[in-house]
Amino acid sequence: MELKDLSGNWKRLQETLKKNDSPGSLSIKRKLSNYASRDGIKRRKIDGLVETTQKARRFSDKKGLSEMPGDEATEISSRKNSVANIQKVDPRNGKINEGLSQTAEVGRYVAIDCEMIGVGPNPDKESALARVSIVNWNGDQVYDSFVRPKEKVTDWRTRVSGVSAKDMAYARSLEEVQRHVADIIEDTVLIGHAIKHDLNALLLSHPKCDIRDTSRHPPYRKFAGGSSPRLKVLAAELLGLSIQEGAHSSVEDARVTMLLFRRDKEAFDREHTKKWPVRVMLEGQKKVHNGAKKKKKKKKSRKR
Repeated sequence: MELKDLSGNWKRLQETLKKNDSPGSLSIKRKLSNYASRDGIKRRKIDGLVETTQKARRFSDKKGLSEMPGDEATEISSRKNSVANIQKVDPRNGKINEGLSQTAEVGRYVAIDCEMIGVGPNPDKESALARVSIVNWNGDQVYDSFVRPKEKVTDWRTRVSGVSAKDMAYARSLEEVQRHVADIIEDTVLIGHAIKHDLNALLLSHPKCDIRDTSRHPPYRKFAGGSSPRLKVLAAELLGLSIQEGAHSSVEDARVTMLLFRRDKEAFDREHTKKWPVRVMLEGQKKVHNGAKKKKKKKKSRKR
């Protein structure tokens, strides 16, 4: 899908969904800059991309590329091209592989989507995480990063995943991405399509009562004869959007997932209440879900 098509789709949907916005949905907001200085290290923008570009620029200012030795000039030129390719501007806001956004805010609801690649001797069945994207209630890009695989990649699945070997030049480690994502999704309602696969790939967990999965929403399953529907089908049938025509975009898929949730939020809330009814306790006590485990009191044996 071309960027201009996605931008047009998003603008049309924003006009429609503004009517259904629920006030107070963004009452809980967190600045992502809070996460930038964790672990005692101030995060550099895009993990070295800006620094690399500045070094190349300073070097080229002092000495023209034409005056440099052939190998050195080629290396700097290719590095600049790589940086430009990684930082393609997204049709909404943010950039590909930007990492933590410095402008977007995290609200009560966030949507996540991941792209996978094939690894090992059986790449059709064995997958590894290659890209993670998170958007907020408004569809603003909160996080986007390529992930450096630990296993040997035997199929990039570029035609579907949109990920290739060159994207790994500035990819982040799984541990770094995992830490960032865990910070973002903490205390949020997490929305996704077949979200268990995304969480498994990230080696993360999230409270089940705070998950909304569009692939498991009963009204949506009619589009797949009672089984899990494809996101592409739901986008076309319910939102009038054509997605995944070519390589997938995890940012686009996360936004579509959020739009589906926003469209039918009341129905999602009703289903959630059925699964996780809240008991009203006495004043001063915490609300407890019926699904929560209770500690059994040990019976004291009486001595005869």
